[in-house]
Amino acid sequence: MPTIPEHHQRTAANAPVAHVRSRPLPPYQGIVAVDAKDFTGHSAIEHGVISRAIPQLLETSFERAGIAEVWRERRFPNATGDGYVFGFDPAMMPFVVHPWLGTLQDVLMEFNVHSLGAVRIRLRVSLNIGPLPVAGDDGDGNGTPRNDTHRLLDSRPVKAMLAASSENITQVAAVLSDRCYQDVVAGGYTGRHSDHFIEVPATVEGKPFEQRAWLYVPAPSGNLYDRRILGDRVMDDHEPQGAQRADAPEREGRRSVRHSVTNRADRGNVNTGTVHGGQSVSNIDVAGDHMDIAGDHVGGHKVGTVHGNLGDTVHGDKNTGAR
Repeated sequence: MPTIPEHHQRTAANAPVAHVRSRPLPPYQGIVAVDAKDFTGHSAIEHGVISRAIPQLLETSFERAGIAEVWRERRFPNATGDGYVFGFDPAMMPFVVHPWLGTLQDVLMEFNVHSLGAVRIRLRVSLNIGPLPVAGDDGDGNGTPRNDTHRLLDSRPVKAMLAASSENITQVAAVLSDRCYQDVVAGGYTGRHSDHFIEVPATVEGKPFEQRAWLYVPAPSGNLYDRRILGDRVMDDHEPQGAQRADAPEREGRRSVRHSVTNRADRGNVNTGTVHGGQSVSNIDVAGDHMDIAGDHVGGHKVGTVHGNLGDTVHGDKNTGAR
């Protein structure tokens, strides 16, 4: 029977055990992780080009954003092939949210224009804050906040956000953990108003993970603020042909019970209970997926929590002229 080397035995014997005794928290770290969209969709010969280009693009973007020290002093850096992750001083997180995310968008746009379509790089970005060890050994950066950062990076909403946008305009889609959002954005420390962010439930296919998170797109395009992009329709459109989801029967069942409900009211809409499907009001004109309600324009479904003005702003009496 093989024996365990002595140094491994010592390491196991000295390993900390949870809930046995109190010990100091590791220092808090800012964490940034990026991942290239459709990396495996590129030819194998292009993988090396993309892997080498991502750190270079990150370095350039931090320099242009005026926070070169975030890159220069990065902690537990790790290239993942199709992405990159590292830790940094959490005091710099407001500057990473803004202006860095917008600067990264600009740097990627320049790269993609000059590459003439040969190799296009669009990035998902995940930002988080939490306690992680930095002791100068192999365990640096390992912990729940680091794991959650990668889960957020792979979550359905941020993937759908980038998939639904124009590749000619939107090069970056970012997701912030709730802790990062509350401390940095809601706290007022960054140069971006909370209205630029959309709250979403972040889930990952095949993983027992669900967290409140916040999406931010520096250069929006297309129907990014149509809430359907966060659900099944867009994700199904961008999944490989023939892919069968484990919850397909359940989802199909949910679709089969959706019915349209019509409530009639003078110059208004009456909702009773929970309505699944579409509603109609007597004073509206319907054209495709868009509705004009006495001068107001509504596109798509608006569900969940949306911060900011996602419809038209109406001044004066919106009911004037309604019949």
